[in-house]
Amino acid sequence: MKSLFEEMGGTYTLGADGMYYPDLTLSEEEPHYGKYGKMRLHHLKEHCKVLYNTLLLDGKLVEHLNEVDDTANQRMELLTMQMQERQGINEALKARDQMAWVGAMNNIRNAAEEIVLNELIYC
Repeated sequence: MKSLFEEMGGTYTLGADGMYYPDLTLSEEEPHYGKYGKMRLHHLKEHCKVLYNTLLLDGKLVEHLNEVDDTANQRMELLTMQMQERQGINEALKARDQMAWVGAMNNIRNAAEEIVLNELIYC
C-alpha cells in the first residue's frame, strides 16, 4: 500500500539508521528581491501569516518575493514616466529650474510608490 506522499509522486530514501526519509527539495531560485520584496516579506510575516506559511512550506516564498519585487519596480518606472509626461516634467524644466524639477520628481516618485504599495505590497 502506497502512502499519500508516494501517490503524489514523492519518493523515500533509506537512511543509515534504517528509517525511510522523504526526498524533499526546495525551489532552486536564487533570491534577488530588493526593497519591495523585503517590504512584502515583512507584510506577509506580520499580517498574512497563513499565506506566508503556505508559501514558505511550498517552497515558493522566494519566487513570490522575486516576482513582487520585479513587478513593483516595473510598475514604478511606468507610473513615473506616465506622470512625468502628464505633468510636463522634462529635461527643459530641469535645465531651467533644477529645484522645481527635483521637487516635482520627488512628488511623482512618492505618488507612484504609494500606488505600488497599495496595489502590490499591502494587498
